[in-house]
Amino acid sequence: MSELKVSNLRREFGDVVALEDMSFDVAEGEYFCLLGPSSSGKTTTLRAIAGLEELSNGRVEFGGKNVTTAPVQGRGMSMIFQTFALYPHMTVRANLAHPLIRDGQDSSTVKKRVEEVAELLRVTHTLNRKTTTLSGGEQQRVAIGRAIVRQPKLLLLDEPLTNLDAKLRHEMRAEFKRLHRELGMTMLYATPDQLEALTMGERVGVIQDGKVVAVGTPRDLYQMPEDLYVAQMVGSPPINFLETTASADNQVSLPFLPGPVAAQGVGSGQPVTLGLRPHDIELAQDGSSRSARFKAKIHLTEPLGDVTVIDVETQNATMKMVLREEVAARFSVGQDIEVAFDPSDLHVFDSNTGSRLGPGASQ
Repeated sequence: MSELKVSNLRREFGDVVALEDMSFDVAEGEYFCLLGPSSSGKTTTLRAIAGLEELSNGRVEFGGKNVTTAPVQGRGMSMIFQTFALYPHMTVRANLAHPLIRDGQDSSTVKKRVEEVAELLRVTHTLNRKTTTLSGGEQQRVAIGRAIVRQPKLLLLDEPLTNLDAKLRHEMRAEFKRLHRELGMTMLYATPDQLEALTMGERVGVIQDGKVVAVGTPRDLYQMPEDLYVAQMVGSPPINFLETTASADNQVSLPFLPGPVAAQGVGSGQPVTLGLRPHDIELAQDGSSRSARFKAKIHLTEPLGDVTVIDVETQNATMKMVLREEVAARFSVGQDIEVAFDPSDLHVFDSNTGSRLGPGASQ
């Protein structure tokens, strides 16, 4: 059993609190991602789990055992860092063999495991080369090999794709998912990149200021964000926010709309923040179910290949929407258009606390 349970971790560096009540669970065999901006506590969390940080409070359980103060070598875990951490003077074969030799494995076992891992990671052709002669993708595969050659029950990955270019990051995301599927290993992956977290994680824990503030599947976090912070952390392009005041119970008015729209959970006069995903705004069409229509002017276009992100301006508000490239090609900056959204797609938040109040119309 490789279940990981992290409870109430606290880590301080002088006056700086890096972890504050950090708590979450990872199921056996799960691919779990920690998503958070720089300095939110991701690396410190992984290092604490691995036994590389001394905690002032909290508990780490792995496989049903308390390993909070257990030696690093006895935890059954391996960690991959941002840097490849390879021995440049050694060959790939020697790099892969080093953890096993350090553990006292016999030569036949070492040879067998190195060849198995090299084949799994598709680096067999590099075994006799120095790591300094490898491409970035090959070096990352060797770093993964060093981490899994000892067959750990938990693999900790600390922003492992940061130093790779966009093409290699895309390839390695697929590689990590393949390895997870083939090895069935419990994996905890830390990243500031929401694309990585949402495409790779079976569940995602969103970190803010040293603690996990939301845990869910990528779909749940996108469709039902618990607060303003989670809403802005999840989704690309980022969610549009509109500040307003409830005009009546369960209703809000926006200056660019002809009448009020439904906003569940709000009271008359309450300050609210409305969130609207760019993908939920479309060109107004006759017969469309999207009843909230308004006129806007195209301010900026960002072609992304098959789609184009368009910034539209209306009544002192700027919002992003997404159109298919062939549709967006018909429009230009400065052109007036009419767009629409469904009030049920609104995310309604308390402006004072940031907490979620509900969707727009009843869902």
